[in-house]
Amino acid sequence: MKLRPYPVYKDSGVPWLGQVPKHWECLPHRAIFEEVKEQGHLDEQLLSVTIGRGIIRQEDLLAESSKKDSSNIDKSKYKLVEPGDIAYNKMRAWQGAVGVSRYRGIVSPAYIVQRLRGELRPEYFHYLFKTPGFAKEAERWSYGITSDQWSLRPQHFKMIYSCVPPLDEQELIVGFLHDFDRQVRRFIRNRRRLIEVLNEQKQAIINRAVTRGLDPDVSFKPSGIDWLGDIPAHWEPRRIKQVSKLLRGKFTHRPRNDPSLYDGPYPFIQTGDVSRAVKKVVSYSQTLNENGFAVSKQFPAGTLCMTIAANIGDVAILDFEACFPDSIIGLAPTKELLTEYLYYAMRAMKPQFVRIAPVTAQGNLNVERVGAMSLALPPIHEQKTIAEYIIEATRSIDKTVATATREIDLIREYRTRLISDVVTGKVDVRNLAPPPGSEDLDETVESLEPLEEDIADAVIDNEESVNEPD
Repeated sequence: MKLRPYPVYKDSGVPWLGQVPKHWECLPHRAIFEEVKEQGHLDEQLLSVTIGRGIIRQEDLLAESSKKDSSNIDKSKYKLVEPGDIAYNKMRAWQGAVGVSRYRGIVSPAYIVQRLRGELRPEYFHYLFKTPGFAKEAERWSYGITSDQWSLRPQHFKMIYSCVPPLDEQELIVGFLHDFDRQVRRFIRNRRRLIEVLNEQKQAIINRAVTRGLDPDVSFKPSGIDWLGDIPAHWEPRRIKQVSKLLRGKFTHRPRNDPSLYDGPYPFIQTGDVSRAVKKVVSYSQTLNENGFAVSKQFPAGTLCMTIAANIGDVAILDFEACFPDSIIGLAPTKELLTEYLYYAMRAMKPQFVRIAPVTAQGNLNVERVGAMSLALPPIHEQKTIAEYIIEATRSIDKTVATATREIDLIREYRTRLISDVVTGKVDVRNLAPPPGSEDLDETVESLEPLEEDIADAVIDNEESVNEPD
């Protein structure tokens, strides 16, 4: 795909846009949009604005996550959204919580709804508003004492300038980006399927090793535990609390996002850090200061961490001293249990942890439930042999998964750069767009795999402040 610049450019006079094609306009949003505040449509479906996926139906969000049910929410002040309207979360616009709606529905008062004036293509502005450049501009116009309270109010949104190509060019840009999006999502879907298959193969290796051992000629005995079945005769079923010390993380201050607690010398990991880790937690994105450290608890390097909320049963070994909240527990094995063997045994037990979690919106576990679960305990020398075997047997799998994961990251980065260049006129795609009507209707962009893994960035209505004056 050969991408070329436009023949002639001009200075837009807008720092975040820079040079734009000479025939494009640059207009303030007050000339492009009008705010919509229509209320009273209580029977319409609920919509949510996400950072990763734009506007989605809340029923889809609830089906894919453990977010709370919203059936009892007061919807009298909810705002009507029509297909083609653009909505954004005023507290998170600077993070990318903005998008064009494909649905008719209602959104929380925490959202701002904007409708295009005249003949313009809303999907063009959807792509424009998802660029890092616009996110920075939204941040510049957002107002608040701290970053978690920044708000892009309607009167400030109106003052932002955007570039506006001619309508026929907007159509071509949207067509090109839709086609490009389909190709990217197909690529990501294929890589995810590969990763899924490889992880299943790895898990099968782990499961067999920690429940059956490595000796094909060993004799077996009943374990007395349903999920374990028969185990090698010289192994012993032991409760986790008998062979390790369990301590729950701690973070007692409310609200949790109080900025006075953060940006200090103490690493503070979250459930996502454990879930994303490949065996070891080797990095962190958040730290606590002395105030935060005082309301938390520090665990030593080598602690086995397990998530007991959100993604239940994910495990990883701490590579450094760190604090973590009560959604994570730390396990310190006794002398008769190796940390690495416990890590693999806990991985094999994840379905059991999910099974015993209370059937609630969050499904949280606790230290007592985890400690009462049983694993199969080989002699210490055999634990070491099994851990070394698993590492060697899954080495090539881990390498292929890492390569596929990196490829996904690279294609996402390329997508972000390309979209930004296209919608701000840095490259000319008019001759590369598919002809109108040539889209494969059986495989729309929305029907393909989402670009992002999770949807935790979605905001369930009424979780944001709705009393801030506009």
